[in-house]
Amino acid sequence: MSQKVTISTVAAHARVSRQTVSNVLNAPHIVREETRLRVQEAITELGYRANQAARQMRTGRSRLIAVRIEPTRDGINGSVLDRFLHGLTETAESAGYRVMLYTATDAHQEIDAFDDLLGAYDLDAFVLTGTERGDPRTAWLAGRDVPFVTFGRPWDAPDPHPWVDVDNAAGTAQATRHLLATGHRRIGYIGWPLPTSAVGGERRSGWHETLREAGVDPGGLDRETVDGIAEGERTMRELLAAAEPPTAVVCASDSLALGALQAVRGSAAYAPPAGPPTPGGPVAVVGFDDTPVAAAVGLTSVSQPLGVAAARCVDLLTGVLDGQPVDSPVLLQPSLVRRQTA
Repeated sequence: MSQKVTISTVAAHARVSRQTVSNVLNAPHIVREETRLRVQEAITELGYRANQAARQMRTGRSRLIAVRIEPTRDGINGSVLDRFLHGLTETAESAGYRVMLYTATDAHQEIDAFDDLLGAYDLDAFVLTGTERGDPRTAWLAGRDVPFVTFGRPWDAPDPHPWVDVDNAAGTAQATRHLLATGHRRIGYIGWPLPTSAVGGERRSGWHETLREAGVDPGGLDRETVDGIAEGERTMRELLAAAEPPTAVVCASDSLALGALQAVRGSAAYAPPAGPPTPGGPVAVVGFDDTPVAAAVGLTSVSQPLGVAAARCVDLLTGVLDGQPVDSPVLLQPSLVRRQTA
């Protein structure tokens, strides 16, 4: 029978103390990266598995955090949260945590899920996504002293909690400045209904304010619709039918942008934009989220640093759980990925 691998075995193999191995397992953020990686390599090589029950008795933690899976929509923008969840799971594992997934279709159903999960499992914390104005989830968790962080800012919370977000207005501003720099002046916008969507409001404001700063009147150039390819196509057809249609359009999502692109390509003989915009020429289209579909069809799109956002969420959460000061809020900058459509 092979010899049992213990913390002492790992410590000897990695040439560190037992306490250092314990720190890597229970509080990896306090261990220097070089040492942490050496210990993790030893753990992998030796096949060491920590006794979770003993660890929980020692630390008072289950090392479990929970996050919601978004409902399936059109299969395009759902990939955005998939990338965030992948990054969250990887980073959490490096910090010694495991991620539990759950489903909910709205905020109130999610609160019911909180209640059920906290009753059935000894969860350490939650990571919330998709924050909105008047979000009841944060108040519910805070009122019960349940640790949490959000990927999304507290739009109107009186007592802000730790959060990570992407500067949505900066993303559409980048897209709009790019279109202005290539000669467009009539730049339309297709976004989500206001004031329902706080994120949608931020994305619209980036487009709106950038046009105003450039001396361009944005009046009559924007439309609102729910998310989806069919909705984007229908709304873009409305813009194209106007007396003075736009020569370019910025969209709040890649789904809307793909629909807009279908409308543009179906309106006349289509060729990808090349050179200065001309009346009746192909309309430039920019999306938001830089999904795999955007890359496949050559759609210019705003990219969110989702891996970084996930890692910062874990950093904040481990700080909260360890009772350490946290560097919050965290506002990350997006980038414009230029392709054939603009």
